[in-house]
Amino acid sequence: MSFNLEKLYELLPSIYRLRDIETGKNTVNQSVAKYIGELQIQLNGLADQYGQQAADIRREIDEQQRGPLKALLAVIAGQLDVLDENLEQLYDDQFIETCAEWVVPYIGDLIGTRGLLSISDAEFSQRPVVANTIGYRRRKGTASVVEQLARDVTEWNASVVEYFLLLATTQYMNHLRPSNVAIANLRDWKSLLYINTPFDTIPHTADVRRIERKRGKYNIPNLGIFLWRIGSHPLTLATPYKIDSLRYQFDALGKDTPLYNLPEAEETITHLAKPVNVPIPLARRILHKEMTTYYGKGLSLSVQVGNNIVDPATISICDLGDEKDINGNVIGWYNMPASKTAIDPVLGRVAFASAPSQPVKVSYHYGFTANMGGGEYGRQDTFTTGLLPLLRVPTDKPTIQQAIDALSVSGGVVEVEYNDYYFETPVIKVPANKKIELRAADECRPVLVASGGIEITGGDSSDFILNGLLISGGYMHVPLIDSGNQPNKLSGFQIQHCTLVPGATPAIGTVTAAPSIPRLVVELPGLNVQVDKSIIGRIRSVDGANITITNSIVDAIGKTEVAFSDLSGQDAGASLSVTNTTVIGKVYTMVMNASDSIFFAALLKNDTWPAAVLAERLQQGCARFSYFPPGSIIPKPYNCQPATAGDKVRVQPLFTSLNYGDPGYCQLHAICPCEIKEGADDAAEMGAFHSLYQPQRVSNLRARLDEYLRFSMEAGIFYGS
Repeated sequence: MSFNLEKLYELLPSIYRLRDIETGKNTVNQSVAKYIGELQIQLNGLADQYGQQAADIRREIDEQQRGPLKALLAVIAGQLDVLDENLEQLYDDQFIETCAEWVVPYIGDLIGTRGLLSISDAEFSQRPVVANTIGYRRRKGTASVVEQLARDVTEWNASVVEYFLLLATTQYMNHLRPSNVAIANLRDWKSLLYINTPFDTIPHTADVRRIERKRGKYNIPNLGIFLWRIGSHPLTLATPYKIDSLRYQFDALGKDTPLYNLPEAEETITHLAKPVNVPIPLARRILHKEMTTYYGKGLSLSVQVGNNIVDPATISICDLGDEKDINGNVIGWYNMPASKTAIDPVLGRVAFASAPSQPVKVSYHYGFTANMGGGEYGRQDTFTTGLLPLLRVPTDKPTIQQAIDALSVSGGVVEVEYNDYYFETPVIKVPANKKIELRAADECRPVLVASGGIEITGGDSSDFILNGLLISGGYMHVPLIDSGNQPNKLSGFQIQHCTLVPGATPAIGTVTAAPSIPRLVVELPGLNVQVDKSIIGRIRSVDGANITITNSIVDAIGKTEVAFSDLSGQDAGASLSVTNTTVIGKVYTMVMNASDSIFFAALLKNDTWPAAVLAERLQQGCARFSYFPPGSIIPKPYNCQPATAGDKVRVQPLFTSLNYGDPGYCQLHAICPCEIKEGADDAAEMGAFHSLYQPQRVSNLRARLDEYLRFSMEAGIFYGS
């Protein structure tokens, strides 16, 4: 049953529809007529392949010329659509596969699935747990059901280890296990490679300490559950970083980055996860021995020259580490190939025996904790809807600058395609009362290589949106006046799912290497800047602007460097609102509003700043459920850490890595104090990965384990990454 507007309108007699159309055209005022004319020009300029955009414009023209009778029916049709959708959802809510998220706990309660924490805005769902509960109970007591339970509850990759199988014990003569010997075979390279990992197969002596407290592992009643928090993220047909005609690096910024495998789905429910089933870095020997498993189109990695993938038979897997002279200077790479193509998955490097005659493309997977800072993950729900026209680069316009210039009157969208380099430093001028969105196409991550400041100016009530790009070399600059010496009246600036590279950037193409400089410079008072799910370097801003940062990382490359301040780097910058964010470096703001965040900062020995984090106005703003370095000058803190002077040494953030580009970048370490790992207002972790709700995932798993463990068995939960 569907009651859309056109169907209802067609039910009316023709005489009423004709009169309504005439009335609608006669009541159009001059400004609306001008707007309709602009829409008609856009419609006439669209090519055949943009049928959806044309339909949207025709719909907008129709709405602007709509008569009073059709406008009334539009309201009625809208309410009928709501009722129709509600009736359909009521039916869908009867089934766990199709029900709304809020219904999941109620269906779970009907079959006795209890004890799970419900989190409304979490990225993971309880739906798989409830859907598979009956299946769990049929197989309870087996290691495979515990592994599936861990995957479904946490929505992380998981592997389970039965440690009694790895005990070096005297064997019962009526039940011999020839594979379980009490010594390590030093010729078995694969067993030696996986020592002290979840895939260790070498027998161990018994350890009587309790596994639940993560003390001992190898004992008869012990079961180990390993959770892989770092995911494997793809980049397809990306342009690698070129060092010279023979040497390339997979990472577009020339960083040594480990290549990850693409986890394979397990074929049967009784199968326990192996290394190929979880996201882990590729080892050189593994890739060498199992090339067909990991290398090729649609697999973990591939190298392509022109339109052809390099034949795996002509590839050598080896160590391409730096070769240095007696003074420690890098003079090249080890093991440069004489005839084959060499790949080093540990460092993310590739070397050719002879210079490729066609462009080189690489497809690979890298490790990271969350969908942040741009990538091939879906971002379509963050795109501005109804913003037209849409110009694609390079399909519609060859350069970003030409596409932006074409929107100088109407506003609209510039969508950058492909995982390539784009060597431009565009000047962005947003027309008054309009909006321009510069974004990467969905499931693409282009690299914008700028040679200086990317200036953003606009007219009255104008907005600019940046979405999904990685920007190297330059910085985003919002000046006080534009190039024509006119005042900048830009109203809003949004940065979503972007990386404004922290620290120094390498030379790429004709763009020279750039030192560590501020990546966002705001000179315009009154501007509202919003940063979400992005990685960004230092920020400089004037008093009077307002900067809001959520679910992001601000990295000054060192906790004694200045991450946020005024333009000089020595005084108070704009008003700062920070939520679910990790800030590395000193902060000096006019007004501080902070929640569920980490400020990892410290003073130099003879620092001129009175504190590592300070706000100018202490009667405004708030600081809650966040970590601040001791001595910070901020509004009265509420449930912040360290809570007492005695905790300042023990309660400090511990990170897996603080090097941008590492898989564990800004991830809280497993031994980080619980006051920080569970210190947010909802008992999740503080910082950039708050929205992952990692403590809640583990708590949900613990709540369900007892039901499915065999009597007398005990489980320990560990992080595989």
